[in-house]
Amino acid sequence: MPLHESTRRLIDRRRIGLLKPTAVLVNTARGAVIDEEALADALHEGTLFAAGIDVYENEPAINPKLVRLAKAGKVTLLPHMGSATIEGRVEMGEKVIINIRTFLDNHKPPDRVLPSML
Repeated sequence: MPLHESTRRLIDRRRIGLLKPTAVLVNTARGAVIDEEALADALHEGTLFAAGIDVYENEPAINPKLVRLAKAGKVTLLPHMGSATIEGRVEMGEKVIINIRTFLDNHKPPDRVLPSML
C-alpha cells in the first residue's frame, strides 16, 4: 500500500476497535498507515491480542510504547526486512542493472529519484 494522505493512519483507533480481541495486526506496508498510539493503547488494554510490525510511523525511530509492549510479548518488532526475500533482492538487483544500462545508453533510467520528487 502506498503512503498518501488518504492512507496515512488508515488503521486508526476506530478501525483497530473493530478488530476482535483475538486478532493479530501485521504491518509490512508503510509505517504511517497505522496509528501507532492507538495500536499501543489497544495492545496495552488487551482489546487487541498482538501485533507484528516491520515498518514504523517515524522510522527509524520506534515508538517507545511499542518497545515496552515488545518486551511484554505483545508485539514483535522487525527491522524493516519484509522485502528481504531472495526473489525481492534479485528483482532489486535487476532493476539496478537496467537503470545503469539505460543511463550508459544515454537514456533516462526508469527508476530515477529527482530532487523535485523528495
